[in-house]
Amino acid sequence: MADPSVSLLRALWEAALAAADPAEVLPAALPSPPRGRTVVLAVGKAATRMAEVAVAAWPGPLEGLVVVPPGLERPVGGLELRVAGHPLPDAGSVSAAQAALALAGRLGPDDLLLCLLSGGGSALLAAPAPGLTLADKQAVTRALLASGAAIDEINCVRRHLSAIKGGRLAQAAWPARVVTLAVSDVVGDSPEVIASGPTVADGSTLAEARAVLARYGIDAPPAVAARLRDPAAETPKPGDQGFQHSDYQVVTSPRQVLASVAVAARGLGLEVVDLGVDWTGEAREVAHTMAAQALEARVEVRASGRARVLLSGGELTVTQATAGGRGGPNAEFVLALGLALADTPGVCALAADTDGIDGSGPPAGAFWTPELPARARALGLDLGAALAAHDSHGAFLTLGAALVTGRTGTNVNDLRAVLLLPA
Repeated sequence: MADPSVSLLRALWEAALAAADPAEVLPAALPSPPRGRTVVLAVGKAATRMAEVAVAAWPGPLEGLVVVPPGLERPVGGLELRVAGHPLPDAGSVSAAQAALALAGRLGPDDLLLCLLSGGGSALLAAPAPGLTLADKQAVTRALLASGAAIDEINCVRRHLSAIKGGRLAQAAWPARVVTLAVSDVVGDSPEVIASGPTVADGSTLAEARAVLARYGIDAPPAVAARLRDPAAETPKPGDQGFQHSDYQVVTSPRQVLASVAVAARGLGLEVVDLGVDWTGEAREVAHTMAAQALEARVEVRASGRARVLLSGGELTVTQATAGGRGGPNAEFVLALGLALADTPGVCALAADTDGIDGSGPPAGAFWTPELPARARALGLDLGAALAAHDSHGAFLTLGAALVTGRTGTNVNDLRAVLLLPA
């Protein structure tokens, strides 16, 4: 799309990716080398980039494991590369988790486990708890992802079904020192939620995990239900010896990235309204809220003659009652926003996931410009029907308004930018 407003929005997207690059923040956060061995475990959508930065900056030898989803496989130094399933765990996820636990279990008190975590780690490291199978975990994850549950709710359940999440990796590494550096992809930057917290104490309970399944009407496999009723299956809590030598730092977050995007927007001559990074909920409902805000602000923009952008982050969801739709929460947000705006002039938008994959992909998200309704009519495309069918990706690919980047190598949640021009 050659529209100048799309170029402006794309520039903001590029600013977000630049701010989310681990190379900007990771070197200063690396710990001092230990007397013994240093083992790296890099897991997630930013794992390759984080591992590359760590290897380049580290003064001594490193060994360890890099676990990534398909499309990000790239050798890093002498580290072993594993490819695992996302968003559903697969056999590669189980194998990678077993390898990580084995590495941690061989460490001694003079050694260091350097964990480099980022979004996607929950699926990429999947060690079913005793009594559970990979199929059990896949069934529960699939149901949770389709239910519209928030990521903190999903990961609460995951932690209680795992032999590595919810602090169990730190337990396996004790008495070695554990340092975790994380790129946050969750609202609130909670260490428990990022990659389901393999190196931190878990404040949630079995009862809360059961409540999540009940809230969304999920009928868990019998082995999962039994596990969640067993008091002995509770996750490690604060005070457990496994966390005595453990440190945790979020090195970059959605809040930091949105602040950088705001700086870039002002540099492009835009007034900025920062709506925050804590947005959650159904994508189409949030779209209606933001459409109303945009229409209200448009009056002020036309009066002042100064272009303005509404920026927000967070992680929205889509409750998909029927299978078959091609879409994700960002494209669904844009489609619902556009339908609420109709062909209102001077209002354009972008929403995209900074990992480059919106839901199941392949688009990262989509653009909205005022001429799209007319283009859709000319193509015989019913945008309302596409929204009802959760087929936002199909709609925007047909319109030539999808943002397709491939995996970016980082992940700090979603970026939404609604651009208001004094047209």
